[in-house]
Amino acid sequence: MNALGTHLILDLKECDPELLDDLEFVKETLMEAARSVGATIVGESFHKFDPIGVTGVVAIAESHLCIHTWPEYGYAAADIFSCGSSFRPREAATKLAEALECRNPEIQEIQRGLA
Repeated sequence: MNALGTHLILDLKECDPELLDDLEFVKETLMEAARSVGATIVGESFHKFDPIGVTGVVAIAESHLCIHTWPEYGYAAADIFSCGSSFRPREAATKLAEALECRNPEIQEIQRGLA
């Protein structure tokens, strides 16, 4: 396969529920995960659900980071996709899991591209 990018799928289990429900914390965490590993942020959109939960996406020149949280389950689903060589998706995933105080992260890696 001619790999064009790396796609990480994160199942973040046993996270701090209060952090998962804090819109500003989730937003800053995703933005900082992108910035700290060399991504070029080109846009972002976040939403706080009523009564609980947050969803958000950070668009980067290298692709994207996104998250959906279920505080009532202590769970977040996140995607990190990178088609650039300067961006380090594994490091961003680790930073995200640590910031959410995730005690049981599962990360799947998929190479995306042409057969």
